[in-house]
Amino acid sequence: MHASLLASDQSTQGSLIATKVQENSRLTPDEALWLFEHAELGWLGMLAEVVRQRKNGNLVFYIRNFHIEPTNVCVNRCRFCSFSHHFSKEQWEMSVDQILENVRSQPAGVKELHITGAVHPGRDLYYYGDILKAIREIRPELHIKAYSAVELDYMITRAKVSFKDGLTYLKECGLDSVPGGGAEIFDETIRRDIAGMKSSSDTWLEIHETAHKIGISSNATMLYGHLESYAHRVDHMERLRQLQDRTNGFNAFIPLKFKNWNNEMEQLPEVSITEDMRNYAVSRIYLDNIPHLKAYWPAIGKQNARISLSFGVDDMDGTINDSTRIYSLAGAEEQSPRFTVSEMQDFIRSAGREPVERDSHYNLA
Repeated sequence: MHASLLASDQSTQGSLIATKVQENSRLTPDEALWLFEHAELGWLGMLAEVVRQRKNGNLVFYIRNFHIEPTNVCVNRCRFCSFSHHFSKEQWEMSVDQILENVRSQPAGVKELHITGAVHPGRDLYYYGDILKAIREIRPELHIKAYSAVELDYMITRAKVSFKDGLTYLKECGLDSVPGGGAEIFDETIRRDIAGMKSSSDTWLEIHETAHKIGISSNATMLYGHLESYAHRVDHMERLRQLQDRTNGFNAFIPLKFKNWNNEMEQLPEVSITEDMRNYAVSRIYLDNIPHLKAYWPAIGKQNARISLSFGVDDMDGTINDSTRIYSLAGAEEQSPRFTVSEMQDFIRSAGREPVERDSHYNLA
């Protein structure tokens, strides 16, 4: 699409930004802020689609995956969280045998295991390393994406080793990649307010950078729709973009919507679907060095995820098979999140895209 068409009905600033997007030139933080504050949504979607098409054509990726959430007993007490034992009506601590039985029960063809949960006060680095080794013995073909930076910070610090040594140990045990959770919002003032007990922004970034440098890739997230401003979102993405410039270790960016049920911030209204799409679009345009933008459909619902495919999104995560409770405990629309492979393929085709099964590094299956 020609830049002059993309710039129609927008200001001079919009026209300049459209030209930069069309020419694959990097936007400044001020330009990203302008998009959040002033861009008309349909026009913004067109810009995001230019970037998506350039990076991934008409492909939309998915993976056959499942989650294990070993515990919701947590040393932290985040105000936005509905998952931990502080707010949930449920409390659980899976035994190692229960975790391994879960792994054994998964069907042939599943490619990825995602392990994340609360920061349990009684579990250490070597406990979690032993779990990885046991899973690897049972299902050596699985890609194990495990332990958010917040979990890693606690277990590695408790072991009194460096982040590099702790991550190297886990890699030797079977860790393949790191999920993007725990990033929340990097602005230190907002972070202290909503998650003051959690690892700092600098620590989160340091752990991911360290992982990248020893050959462990990761994803990145951003929690939006709470106390943050547009400027805070841009600052968050800028820090991720700078890290990606140094390491090229992020596979995907995943905006995560704040849900206001069963937590200490339930007085805040949730943002609209319009705001969801605006956030996807600006993310796709601004994060020019992160190859994939994921809509985590258990958080926003399947129908909204379909709409996101017109606002720069190219990845639908996976089949999941009703194996996560993080968002269902927060009142998400998808209380039993699952897709069959055929349902996922039909779902993506219904949005006019081509479904492609991938592995955890976006190689085609």
